[in-house]
Amino acid sequence: MPMIPIGVSARHIHLSQTDLVSLFGEGYELSSFKDLSQPGQFAAHETVAIIGPKGQFDKVRILGPIRPQTQIEVSRTDAFMLGIHPPVRESGQIDGTPGLRVIGPKGEVTLEQGVIVAARHIHFHSSDANQWGIQDKQLLRVHLRGERPLIFEDVIARVSDQFALDMHIDTDEGNAAGVKTGDEAELLL
Repeated sequence: MPMIPIGVSARHIHLSQTDLVSLFGEGYELSSFKDLSQPGQFAAHETVAIIGPKGQFDKVRILGPIRPQTQIEVSRTDAFMLGIHPPVRESGQIDGTPGLRVIGPKGEVTLEQGVIVAARHIHFHSSDANQWGIQDKQLLRVHLRGERPLIFEDVIARVSDQFALDMHIDTDEGNAAGVKTGDEAELLL
């Protein structure tokens, strides 16, 4: 069976242009700290603080480039610490989700919505998906062979010519299986 590289994703934020200006000032542009697994995506040098009803996290990494809407992705453990109850959702599906306060060096924003626990998923380049018979949005079974092996079900296939092969899970899921970024998972289909 095919092996898929794993990317363990810590809490992070994607900013809209409007919120970038509110947090960092007019004309500000994010600077790349390092490239991510997906083409054109990067972790920025810049960070912000996020504040919930019960707690906060400082130095939350901003991921670029700019998005149409601000979105914060946290783990279940993070959500408990913040005092919120975000749903498990695919990226970009933020309707009806909780919000938080976001503090930057030049200002702050109170989000009415935008916090999710990201649904585990695999990015497939179209050629990989065609080779393995995978359809966009197909739910897959994946075996993580870490220190504490697990089989994850309902892993969403995301297929595009713009993607590079990579499985994305959050820190709770990575810790549960004892895997880290760069490890591999076996696609069970």
